[in-house]
Amino acid sequence: MMDQAERLRQIIENLKKRQVVSQTTTLNNIKKKAAKVITVTSGKGGVGKTNITVNLAIALSDMGKRVTILDADFGLANIDVMLGILPKYSLADVLYNNKSIFDVLSNGPGNIRFLSGGSGIEELVKLDKEHIEKFMTNISLLDKLSDVILIDTGAGLSDNVMSFIMAADEVILVTTPEPTSITDAYALIKMVSKRDKDKKIRVVVNRAENANEANDILNKLSIVTSKFLELKLEPLGFILYDELVIKAVKMQQPFLLSYPKSNASKHIKDISAKIMDIKSDKDNFGNSESVGIKSFVSRIVNLLNI
Repeated sequence: MMDQAERLRQIIENLKKRQVVSQTTTLNNIKKKAAKVITVTSGKGGVGKTNITVNLAIALSDMGKRVTILDADFGLANIDVMLGILPKYSLADVLYNNKSIFDVLSNGPGNIRFLSGGSGIEELVKLDKEHIEKFMTNISLLDKLSDVILIDTGAGLSDNVMSFIMAADEVILVTTPEPTSITDAYALIKMVSKRDKDKKIRVVVNRAENANEANDILNKLSIVTSKFLELKLEPLGFILYDELVIKAVKMQQPFLLSYPKSNASKHIKDISAKIMDIKSDKDNFGNSESVGIKSFVSRIVNLLNI
């Protein structure tokens, strides 16, 4: 006959088993839809692309979305610098050092996560099919952990940057009022139009002096693109020049957290609201059109192999 101590041990053991099953089921069912993958890019460097990516991630998180940033700027990866957090591992460690996606993820402010791409995705083209499939299985876990995955690319028109742009669900193109920035942004749009005229590109003007200047740039860029490239741009919004943004960067803190009542914070919230389409249809976000991170990386590998 089972004594009381043995019965208690069995009850505890059964509870542990139920907990493991519950956690596994939760991870499998937590979100069946693929994450929306958004590439944030620019025609030239120095336009504030990474700063916008970080603060946009926090704004989306504040709206209830689980957000992960992939720092894919191989030459000047600086999400960690922007946040003042030094990650221990990168995606390269998933490829070569048997680390899981959980090992390389870092927790950032505002309940966001980020991971350093390092040379990880570039190295994928050198791997055999077995290792690529293993990596795909690993990185696909991000779809279960994220509603939105923001890809912070390098600046310019390199093959790597273009691959990230073409593989994403949609693209956020950051420019400033400077003529060289606008020209380079148009050059990038032109390259995209040659590959896919239906690509969804949303434009953000950063560091504008006022709303009129920003809207004038957005309108002119949209008109010229539609007329000469037959590609429809979507003006996403603008962020006016704000000294508080510079102060936040020097402190290695997102301006949305350091100065939540600043004009820049208001504008980034407006942009995030437009991305989520909460003004028209809250349930439209993260729909079946999202490719998810696994499909995104698969497209990257195919594009880099061309």
